[in-house]
Amino acid sequence: MTVHASRYNVSMSTLTIRLDPALEKQLNEVAKATKRRKSEIVRDALRRYLALAQFRSLRAESLPLAEAAGYLTDEDVIRSVS
Repeated sequence: MTVHASRYNVSMSTLTIRLDPALEKQLNEVAKATKRRKSEIVRDALRRYLALAQFRSLRAESLPLAEAAGYLTDEDVIRSVS
C-alpha cells in the first residue's frame, strides 16, 4: 500500500509492527514530550539503526586492510591524520 505524505510530498509505504505494552508506553511518552508523531520517531530510529549497521559492515570489510597497513587502533588512525 502506498500513502502520499503531503508533508514530504513523496510516496511512502506502510509497515505494521507489534510493540509490547512497555515499549508502546515509552514511545507514546516520547511522542507527547517531543510533540512528534510516533511514526516520525520510529522512522528516525530505523534510519539510525540502518546507518549503524552499514557502518559496522563497512568497518568489518575495511578492518583487514587497515591492519595490513599498520592501523591497529583508533589512535593509529588519529595519529596518521593529525
